[in-house]
Formats: sequence, C-alpha cells, structure tokens
Amino acid sequence: MDKNRPPSKTAPLAIDAALFPHPVTCTMKIPAFLLTLALGTTAAFPQAATQASRNESLKQELRLGVERGLNFLRSKQNQETGQWGEAEPVAITGLGIISFMLDPNRKPGDPVPAEVEKATKFLISNAKPDGGIYVKARGNYNTALALTALLLNNKPENEQVMLKARRYLVGNQIDTDEKGKQDNPLDGGIGYGDDKGMHADLSNMTFALEALYYSQSLLADKGDAAKNEPQLNVAAAIDFIQRCQNRPESNKSAWVSKDPDDAGGFIYNPTETRGAKVENPDGSISLRSYGSISYAGLLSFIYAGVDKDDPRVKAVIEWLQNHYSADENPGLGAAGLYYYYQTMSKALSIAKIDYIKTKDGKLIDWRKDITEKLLSLQKGDGSWSNTEGRWMESDPVLTTTYILMALGRIHQTL
Repeated sequence: MDKNRPPSKTAPLAIDAALFPHPVTCTMKIPAFLLTLALGTTAAFPQAATQASRNESLKQELRLGVERGLNFLRSKQNQETGQWGEAEPVAITGLGIISFMLDPNRKPGDPVPAEVEKATKFLISNAKPDGGIYVKARGNYNTALALTALLLNNKPENEQVMLKARRYLVGNQIDTDEKGKQDNPLDGGIGYGDDKGMHADLSNMTFALEALYYSQSLLADKGDAAKNEPQLNVAAAIDFIQRCQNRPESNKSAWVSKDPDDAGGFIYNPTETRGAKVENPDGSISLRSYGSISYAGLLSFIYAGVDKDDPRVKAVIEWLQNHYSADENPGLGAAGLYYYYQTMSKALSIAKIDYIKTKDGKLIDWRKDITEKLLSLQKGDGSWSNTEGRWMESDPVLTTTYILMALGRIHQTL
C-alpha cells in the first residue's frame, strides 16, 4: 500500500454541524471550515430540505431527557480522576465528553462544563510517547474517540497531544504482506490497534476516519509545516471500505451475497462478520448485511470523501431505507442496538436525509420516530442500557453516552 498514493479525487459529501453544534470554546485560531461546522452552517444533500422549526413539544421533551441523562453521567464520573468507565476508560471518557458538548441545552458562548474539563485532563494524562491516547490496549479505538473529544474542547496547550494522536492513527493504517500493494483484504483499514496489523474492521475505521477528518483543522494554519504531516492513504481506505460492502459490482470477494435483500449493505470487515451467514445451494457461504455496520459504512464513505452520487453510496442508502427500524438493529435484533441508534443518527444527520422512504413507499420522519423511541427507553435514573449485553451494552454509562450523542445530533434539525 503506497503511502504516497494520492487521495480520492471524488467530490466529498457535505458534512454539517452534526459533530460541532456550537462554537468551539478555544483561544486557538479556528480555521474557516471548522467554524462552519461549529456554527451550524449546512450544505445539504440535494434531496434534503432545510427543516423548519417543528415538533417543539418533542424538542422540549428531548432536552429534558438529555438533562436527565447528563445528570446520570455526572453521578458516575470518577471525581478523583475525571474518567468514566473502567473497562475502556479513555474511550468511554471521550464519549462522555462528546455527550456533554452535544448537549442541546448548551448555548453558544456557554463555558465548557466542569465535567468536561476534568475529563479532558484525564485524556491528556493517558497520552503515550507513541502518540496514542490509551491505558494499555486498543490504541486506535481509544485514541480516535479521545482525539474527537479533545477537538470539541480544543485548547492550545493540548495541540501537540492532538497532532501526535493524529499521526498515531495515520501510522496504524494497515499494509500487510508486500508493502505498497493492495494484496491483503485488510490493507487500507484500521483496527483496534493492539493486534500487530492482523485486524481491521469498519467500526474502528469509522471512528478513526471521523477523528482524522475533523483534526484536519489542526493543520489549517500550519503553512509548509502541514505538508510534512503524514496523511492517511485515502484511496486505500476507500478500497478497504468497499471490500466490506455487499455489492458484487465493486466487491469480488467470494462471500458477497447474491440475495437482493443484502445489496448495498455492509459486514464487519472483508473477511468476517458479526451478522448472519447463509449457505448457498452450491455450498458457498454468503455473509448477510446488517444495520449498525451499514450506517458505519455510509459514514466511512462520507469521511473518506466519496461523492454523494457514487453508486456505492447510493446502494448503502437504499439498503438502509429498505431495512429501517426504530425497534431493532436490522440483522442483529437487540445486539448492538444502542450503538446502532447513535451510528444511525450521526449518519442520517450528516448525510442530510430528512425522511426515510421504505420499500413499500412510506415516508418516515426518522428524527421524530427515533426520538420518541429513545425517550421511551430512558430509565428512572436518567440512564439507558441494553438487556442484551453484547459489546458491553449492558453498561449504562456506555449506552447512555450513545443515546445522548444520538439525541444531541437529532435535536439540531428536529
């Protein structure tokens, strides 16, 4: 895989304020494109219309639900260290910071919450000499979420930590077997980061691409110095992403399903799935598309700059519309359901998709539908948790951050 290979020349999808809803509190100079994100200026998908103010009563309920959820997180923050979570404290603390910074109750110019300041110090304390931000393992996963969180509480004294974290992620893009060639299904991808190049998956890829996309702002005023910064091989990343897609026109892998019901969706990585497998009449095995990772696939294409009219993008959007559900993670049921909610809300918001058109022609206001569903799932203490514990979703701190991020993004255009 050639690190000097030029990035994709396709026109990027417009990315709106789904991550940066308010001006970033920062004494550092903020580049124009980041200000656009921060101030909420949008450049819409062609099929999307700017939403008028609507559902005011539901928005009030949403804000109340978010405040209850944040109060739950406040009660669970380690007052000594500033962290959330024990199993993956850097990642979960990063998610906690994002949850607070996406709070729709915050107004432009409001000070950064004390909880965020304390959590930010925890992240910085875990910055390693190699540039990663992690405790012991899963360096890419933790670093990507930490970098995204730090960008939301952008401080000049943390700039070098963020730049090193960016270099760390770029440096961990996989290039196995013969260097400079796309000769392994995992080439171009990014995994958890503690498996010596033998693992890459679309979930970690999405987190890394998101952090790398927004951290471009750190290079905007660096002049010639920015030219010396390592860059992700975007073309190789796109190759990796499409090798995860159930689309025989662009993916010749043996596992690609011939069932039209799978067309356009995604699986976990080019060699394995977390979803269903089907044995075909000829004895071959096809891997079925599923919901949460298909939203991750859409997000990955967006962050990698793939054009909105690209057939691969159109195909995944069609699959997602045909399999829309507010009640389950399509193809996995309750497993990974809360990750599904936050990934869905982020992807549809960034893609400026206002309504879901199902295969029977029904139009669904997904923001209203998902908001009502999420508020109905909130527990008395303000938290959310999944009765299906796969992927740590029985941990109410983790799942509460997922839902707070989802609601924060939805509120912007509800």
